[in-house]
Amino acid sequence: MEQKNDKKVIRSWAFFDWANSAYNLVITSTIFPAYYTIITTTKEHGDQVSFFGHQFTNTALSNYALSFAYLIMVILMPILTSMADYRGNKKVFMKLFTYIGGIACMGLYFFKLDTLELGIICFVIAAIGYVGGVVFNNSYLPEIATPDQQDKVSAKGYSYGYVGSVLLQLICFVFVLKPELFGITDLSFPPRLSFLLVGLWWIGFAQISFRKLPPGSPNYVAINKHVIHSGFQELAKVWKQLRHLEFLKKFLPAFFFYSMGVQTIMLAAAGFGEKTLNLGTAKLIAIILIIQLVAIAGAMLMSRFAEKFGNVRVLIFVVFIWIGACGCAYFVSNEYQFYALAAVVGMIMGGIQSLSRSTYSKFLPANTPDTASFFSFYDVTEKLAIVIGLFSFAFIEEATGSMRNSIIALASFFVIGLVFLLLLRKVEMK
Repeated sequence: MEQKNDKKVIRSWAFFDWANSAYNLVITSTIFPAYYTIITTTKEHGDQVSFFGHQFTNTALSNYALSFAYLIMVILMPILTSMADYRGNKKVFMKLFTYIGGIACMGLYFFKLDTLELGIICFVIAAIGYVGGVVFNNSYLPEIATPDQQDKVSAKGYSYGYVGSVLLQLICFVFVLKPELFGITDLSFPPRLSFLLVGLWWIGFAQISFRKLPPGSPNYVAINKHVIHSGFQELAKVWKQLRHLEFLKKFLPAFFFYSMGVQTIMLAAAGFGEKTLNLGTAKLIAIILIIQLVAIAGAMLMSRFAEKFGNVRVLIFVVFIWIGACGCAYFVSNEYQFYALAAVVGMIMGGIQSLSRSTYSKFLPANTPDTASFFSFYDVTEKLAIVIGLFSFAFIEEATGSMRNSIIALASFFVIGLVFLLLLRKVEMK
């Protein structure tokens, strides 16, 4: 294993965030949600769409699709990560999911209303690729950085992600808003081109990480053992260790509940802005860019605060702000209020994501070879939270006819997360 805190290795690791965050921004947050909402809203059927013969509200269908993708990964990730730890080849899995996700994004180039089923399937597969790559990338954090550096390194990864995704977003932005500059007359072409560029960007920049990151440390004794069986054994071993780590055992429930709110807001914000406030693609992209740029400062700032005040105390502070942001979101009624709210959300979004990852990493057993398996519990917790959060958001919207009512559920998730963080604070003070 290479020496920890190697600047070149850390930089190459951060470039994976640079590569895959383009998916997160363009596909889940800006251009795809806007494009999807526009093409699936028709004079004949309003916001109702037919998917394999079943009727759905358009935004609810996309949220259900994402929930399904994350549910698949909740089931698969513990098995795959334990297999990767056992075989010492987690970079192979990281590559596999990157190529799956990138190619699926390219497939979205062919997405139009008459190919709705194909578009949703590619949308689901792209999400699976993104989630799979993230869990293995996260698991490198304790291997490349010592505990005292992990807050900074985690923040660096998120900062690279925000910068990289904004650069590609700006390129796509030009095509979407000024198609006439390029002689484009088919207005569906610029967003579909953006999806193609995301796949190329994702796979291309990921090569920087693949070249420098180690393959993983082999953890098996007999090479001819059954891999899947050994994977389950590895998973059971890690679960047993996790049950005796008091801090992590209490951190994961807190992380679970506040992640329901954080991740759902990130994934549903664009749909809310387009559908409830009728902002239009240009204003929507501008708002998301504000969030991304402010999030860079948020990730760095929270890392500094954590050094001074401690991770849990800062997380409690940030969750308090999230609860207030939900309250404001319920009453927001115009674009200027949404701009202001976006700036606040950006600051706390970057901070809570970065600090959550490094907090978990810092309390793993020292020099454990099972980093992928340990981080699978972290990522499964987050993805299960997304499944429940998105499903709740979609279900409440369909049942009440308003996304505003869905926001109330998100606020309640943050409140429960806050309670668990306050209990965790007592553990940290022992």
